[in-house]
Parts: sequence; C-alpha cells; structure tokens
Amino acid sequence: MADYQFESSVGEKLFPDDVVFSYSRATGRLRHLYLHNELVATLRPTNGMLSLALQGARRLAEAIPAPRLRVIIREDVAPYVSGGSDVFAKHVLGADPALRSDEETIVTVPSGEVIAVGKALLTGKEMLGFKRGVAVRVRKGVDET
Repeated sequence: MADYQFESSVGEKLFPDDVVFSYSRATGRLRHLYLHNELVATLRPTNGMLSLALQGARRLAEAIPAPRLRVIIREDVAPYVSGGSDVFAKHVLGADPALRSDEETIVTVPSGEVIAVGKALLTGKEMLGFKRGVAVRVRKGVDET
C-alpha cells in the first residue's frame, strides 16, 4: 500500500521487518502500524489508504528526496504549526508541485526539519499561487501534547 500511495520501494523503508501490526477489536482488520513502540501509520478503513503519524513522516522524509510530499513553511509560523495549527497558503514558501489535494503531506521548515503531518487541501501549485485559505489540515504537530 505504501508503494502505491507514496512511491515505489518506499514500503520497505517505511515499514521494515520488525513493524508490529495492531488490529481493530470490532472488525479484526488491520488498523495501526508500530515500530519500536511508536505509531508509524494508521490504515483508514474508509479507503484503505495510510495516514502517517509523525514517526512515519520522519521515516518518509528520509526515504524520499525533497520536495516530494513536502510543504515548506515560514519559520515565524512554525511554532503554531508544530502546536497543531493548520498551514495557510500565505505561509507556504515551497511545495511539491506534484502534490495533490487530499494527499498525505509532510510539513517542514526551510532547514528540512519535520514539524507536522497532515492532509493537503490544495495542490502544490495552488499553495504557492493562493494568498488565502488553508493549504494543509494538520493532523499532528511535533509540539502537541
């Protein structure tokens, strides 16, 4: 699934052999993927796609060269986004031009540090062209408790 959703051969890097699976008690289906007791991703039951956790976003950022799947934001708004606030288009410095709406997105600062993970609400080109509106709906920031 990771190879299909993100890029060929990413699945092996994102989910090595020692990944642990967690299953839903209600349905018995695969639900969460853990590595070293940290959540890497959740399998969405509605469409079978993966939702990345922060650990998964960091592993994906190491596996895929920039700017793929990334949105780079201004340094001055990074504390808010790392706290869980959404990314607005006016704060985007760079974005993967191939990024599509509803795609898993890694939010970084210019240095490349991963500060949040979420879902793109705009395409990469729209993020750079628009000056208003939410560009990325942040699911989890690194400073959230």
